[in-house]
Amino acid sequence: MDNTTQNKGRLFLIPSPLGDYPPEEVIPAPVLEKARELKKFVVEETRTARRYLSAAGLRGHIQELEFHELNEHTPESEVEKMRSLFDGGCDVGLISEAGLPAVADPGAVLVAKCHIWGIEVVPMVGPSSLMLALMGSGLNGQSFSFVGYIPAKTDERRSALKNLEKRSSTLKQTILFIETPYRNDSMIGDILSVCQGSTRLCIAADLTTENAFIKTMTVAQWKKEVPTIGKRPCVFLLLAK
Repeated sequence: MDNTTQNKGRLFLIPSPLGDYPPEEVIPAPVLEKARELKKFVVEETRTARRYLSAAGLRGHIQELEFHELNEHTPESEVEKMRSLFDGGCDVGLISEAGLPAVADPGAVLVAKCHIWGIEVVPMVGPSSLMLALMGSGLNGQSFSFVGYIPAKTDERRSALKNLEKRSSTLKQTILFIETPYRNDSMIGDILSVCQGSTRLCIAADLTTENAFIKTMTVAQWKKEVPTIGKRPCVFLLLAK
């Protein structure tokens, strides 16, 4: 380690619950212990992070903590300034709104910067809606691809779904994607409208919570019992023949 990085702290990637659920039910004890040790946090939304850390055992000590927001609107210049958070060997926690930090999450920008700055990155264990959905889907877990959000406009979205279905069929690969919760039901409608009846679709919502839902059927079967998911965090998985 060179002289410019030996006095730097580490970035701990602190997972958070996927829903409004007691942290100790889904987050390993060592992760919660580390979260309680840290004094500086980079978070997607301060209010959510405060609530999480309070539930994790820091109730009454939240005012002692330092929060810095990093979301999709944060300019790179502000991220660059976060380098100073690690001065003097100070460790920093990165917390997403839900699940694993830096996975489909703006915190990835800070992780990338830390590698450039020579700051050690420490990923910690926690729930991932993507992996949980894949595990529970019964689809191909040997070859899969996460494509994040697909276009929101109806025509573009339908075109993207057709292309993803073709890719899945060609590569024999499970395709995972997500949607803004208020568009979940529109997404389901478009999938059932444009995909082949033999294509298998898994819908996984509210995983790890009391309202968890996960079910895999062919598109033809889903058409007979179209679900209403509503504004729930959801992962969609396709596997075409």
